[in-house]
Amino acid sequence: MSRAFLFPGQGAQTVGMGQALAETYRAAADVFDEVDEALGEKLSLLIWEGEQNALTLTANAQPALMATSLAAVRALEAEGVEVTSAAFVAGHSLGEYSALAAARSIGVADAARLLRIRGRAMQEAVPVGEGAMAAILGLDLPAVQALAEEAAEGEVCQAANDNDPAQVVVSGSRTAVERAAERAKEKGAKRVLLLPVSAPFHSALMQPAAERMQAALDDVSIETPVVPVVSNVTAEGVSDPEAIRDLLVRQITGMVRWRESVAWMSAQGVTEFWELGAGKALSGMVRRIEKSAAVRNIGAPEDVAAASAGN
Repeated sequence: MSRAFLFPGQGAQTVGMGQALAETYRAAADVFDEVDEALGEKLSLLIWEGEQNALTLTANAQPALMATSLAAVRALEAEGVEVTSAAFVAGHSLGEYSALAAARSIGVADAARLLRIRGRAMQEAVPVGEGAMAAILGLDLPAVQALAEEAAEGEVCQAANDNDPAQVVVSGSRTAVERAAERAKEKGAKRVLLLPVSAPFHSALMQPAAERMQAALDDVSIETPVVPVVSNVTAEGVSDPEAIRDLLVRQITGMVRWRESVAWMSAQGVTEFWELGAGKALSGMVRRIEKSAAVRNIGAPEDVAAASAGN
């Protein structure tokens, strides 16, 4: 049975995530220590004992989610399940950095520093209140792309996340996204949800953040991953370090092609998807994309034990 390891994106964060892993596995605790040292602060204390509002700030959530995912990876490794047991690794938006760290393409400390920069750059690219994102349920990608183009009216409005066959997120200028939300309802969307995010991620408005990430990534060593990483931008596996560097910059303004990524992995023979870290959002998406796929969540010590026992 061929498997892929998946890594969640922003929105999955919860206070206390990863703590039981760190208390059970020394290798998992070491990840949080390494992230704390890289950032020069006790992010682990915020993750385990802080306020949800503070954890949800983009600059905190991004390295925190990566740390939690990597703690799950290290716990699995401690039980004898190596990353190389997967055919591919893939992450949703910031989760791509977790995937790269898991596949030893980027060091954990570098991933933490990059995600802190990425979070701040994305937050600061657009003044608060000027951008928005909305999830549109019940319409497919072509339908959402058409209504986003129609709603733009000279502003930015584009499909940002193609999550699964019935969930596409639009991003851009607040007024344009609000127009798109209204049009989606008129066109038969089952639900439209304005997302509680602080910036219009994965839209052209993120260009200033892309430029900051280009500079940050230029200073980081990227190695060939031990298993291919499926890129959000291309929805295909990539192993070339310079291609990875370029795609991470393009990812900031580009659409997250998650539905296509899962379908591509399935076409390569993947039948089992393990979501490592906080939450279960990706598992739900996988089930809607590939109904026959086996899905497993690994975020707590008992999940690690069950996975390693059945490995």
